[in-house]
Amino acid sequence: MPSGEPRVYAASVDEILAGRITDVYFTRTRRILETRGMCDVEVRAEFHSYSLPRGYEWAVFAGLEEALAILKGRRVNVYAMMEGSLFRAKEPVLVIEGPYCEFAELETALLGVLRHETSIATKAARIRLAAGDKTVLFFGLRSLHPALAPMADRAAYIGGVDGVSGTEAPSYLGIKPQGTMPHALVIVFGDPREAWLAFDEVVEKDVPRIMLVDTFYDERFEALLAAETLRERLYGVRLDTPGSRRGNMRRIVEEVRWTLDLHGFKHVKIFVSGGLDEDKILDLRDVVDGFGVGTSIAFPPSVDISMDIVEVKRGNRWVPITKRGKLPGMKQVYQCSEHPLDRRIVPWGSVPGDCSSAQPLLEKVVEDGSIVVDLPSLKEIRDFVLKQLRKLQASPHGDTKK
Repeated sequence: MPSGEPRVYAASVDEILAGRITDVYFTRTRRILETRGMCDVEVRAEFHSYSLPRGYEWAVFAGLEEALAILKGRRVNVYAMMEGSLFRAKEPVLVIEGPYCEFAELETALLGVLRHETSIATKAARIRLAAGDKTVLFFGLRSLHPALAPMADRAAYIGGVDGVSGTEAPSYLGIKPQGTMPHALVIVFGDPREAWLAFDEVVEKDVPRIMLVDTFYDERFEALLAAETLRERLYGVRLDTPGSRRGNMRRIVEEVRWTLDLHGFKHVKIFVSGGLDEDKILDLRDVVDGFGVGTSIAFPPSVDISMDIVEVKRGNRWVPITKRGKLPGMKQVYQCSEHPLDRRIVPWGSVPGDCSSAQPLLEKVVEDGSIVVDLPSLKEIRDFVLKQLRKLQASPHGDTKK
């Protein structure tokens, strides 16, 4: 007999903001400092990634808005890069200044937010570069715990995907969800034509008629069948063929394109989904019109952001100090030219001598617990990312796979 009712294991916002979603060593640290009367010792704690995933030269800083929501009201000052900024290894993206006990138990949540969103946004940006001007939609929610759906959709959109499939995207992102149909619809009907016609009859007319064409038959056969069934109403076909049945996916797409064109359906676009990463997208982007990408964005290589105390206030003086392997002292990052990665890291208060037009990237965003800047909209953050990616791509060092 079951011993109790099942539950969904998800932390509440109140638990996160209260610092209850943390590692036990932080609660013990706070208790020790309280016992010794040291809770008001002021520190400067830096968030940075000292090594990026293999093959990465840059990452996209994401999660700042959530981090500020966690820190709001605490007796701290916060300095940060603009959300959406490209950054390189060792560059600080955020610094917290204030009594250590004000945020000791928040480190776990802050790192979780910044690491996860940055990792997803970075992978989405790499996919965006690989896809060029072709449509990219994020279909990765099934790869994640449902409590993370809003975060994942937001981070992927910041990174440059054109749309997301989450049905709650209008409420938490202000964008309309996009998607086609699952194999389940075709299988329940038992006949692809009946499923396509039902979709065409029931779904709102402003939703493009993109039909899944690989459920029962050969992709070329089903694509032509869909075109002959819906004629001019068909916007596109989607190939979601499992890897075990694909063979050479490019040849399959070329065969579908040839057949559609041969029968007078040149207007029908071709979309591909299922197990896509940068290499596969680069191989297909000249023969398809768009991609649906899920797991590779939802479960990307981790951008391992860490938090380290880099200064402690002794009396009225800030003393640089940190653990082995890290650079002590609070730092500033300067943008030295139009190239997004032309940066210099210098001690706080210094200006690099070899920068012709140095622009500091870390600015104060929180003062004594109050947010002191206007937070950009989701669209503004995404546009900022895309602007940097275009500059990166235009550079002789702008490898689309980096």
